Amino acid sequence: MDLDLTAEQTLLRDTARDLATKEILPRAAEIDRAHEFPRALVSRLGALGLLGVMVPEKWGGAGMDAVSYALALEEISRACASVGVIMSVQNSLVCAPIVTSGTDAQRARWLPGLAVGETIGCFGLSEPEAGSDAAAQRTAAVKSGAGWVLNGTKNFITNAPAADIILVAAKTDPSQGTKGISIFIVPTDTPGVKIGKPDDKLGIRGAVSAQVFLADATVGLDALLGAEGEGFKIAMRALDGGRIGIAAQAVGIARAAFEDAVRYAQERKTFGQPIAQHQAIQFKLADMSTEIEAARLLLWRAAAKKDTGARYTREAAMAKLFASEVANRAAKEAVQVFGGYGYLADFPAERHFRDAKITEIYEGTSEIQRLVIASSLLKD
Repeated sequence: MDLDLTAEQTLLRDTARDLATKEILPRAAEIDRAHEFPRALVSRLGALGLLGVMVPEKWGGAGMDAVSYALALEEISRACASVGVIMSVQNSLVCAPIVTSGTDAQRARWLPGLAVGETIGCFGLSEPEAGSDAAAQRTAAVKSGAGWVLNGTKNFITNAPAADIILVAAKTDPSQGTKGISIFIVPTDTPGVKIGKPDDKLGIRGAVSAQVFLADATVGLDALLGAEGEGFKIAMRALDGGRIGIAAQAVGIARAAFEDAVRYAQERKTFGQPIAQHQAIQFKLADMSTEIEAARLLLWRAAAKKDTGARYTREAAMAKLFASEVANRAAKEAVQVFGGYGYLADFPAERHFRDAKITEIYEGTSEIQRLVIASSLLKD
């Protein structure tokens, strides 16, 4: 198996690393403290092609592959997990469904702005009663005249307070179960759309999220993404791609925790020598590094399979499951390496610890990933 990167992939990774190191990392702690959506940094991502990595060039994107996307997203997430998930949502959950399921008119209208960050998008699937059970949608869309009227509530919607559009999953025919769900592209300034108060979160505080309320929000017939009744399939495909994104984010968080722990272990002295010379610390660092490498390989495998055009649901779930749990173990051990300082907000270890947890929850919890993997295995 050839693991060498192409010249284009290496260039994109290095471009993302340079941006992350010079511009994002110095602001990461401030973004976290202020719960700030880092609009200027998001614009920088857009200018470098990082918000539309897999969007074809004819629609304003970089026209690159999923491996390139995973490489770049790991670098951004290593610097700031909040900026990483903003990038992930824009690429995987907003641009990708429009690329794969949109009409040419929808692509021409929305993708150029999304790809450069002039337009911010979000993905409205989760609801107060429909989280892991995504099929339990209560939001309804009823055809009326020359449009659709939407009513319902969406929950935990990342980017919502900053978003210009939201992809809304809604039931268009409740009698058809998952085949009665459709997706609509809804501008957030549509009358009847209200964005709730930003969530006060444990981590990824710069990736602002909120509830979205739809009360007789009316959109045109051209707002339907894909065919009527295909919304659940579109959403599940988007989540497969999103799991690659979150796996990349998790690898980036794990790497941040590891690299900060190594640096601290080489500087901090006890009993007359750096703590990096103590076997107990060395074992922690060895385990962290090994697991990060394994998680990255699972991530690359999922991304590479996506690039072949083959189904990659199982591989994406495996990558997301393992990488998210590695991120949490690495962040926990980093706090331990830092000792009491790891418990202080003055040091990065506690931020990595808080940021890591969400990777086991969104885009499908670890329990859901195990169900997806087991279901795939048992079908073989």
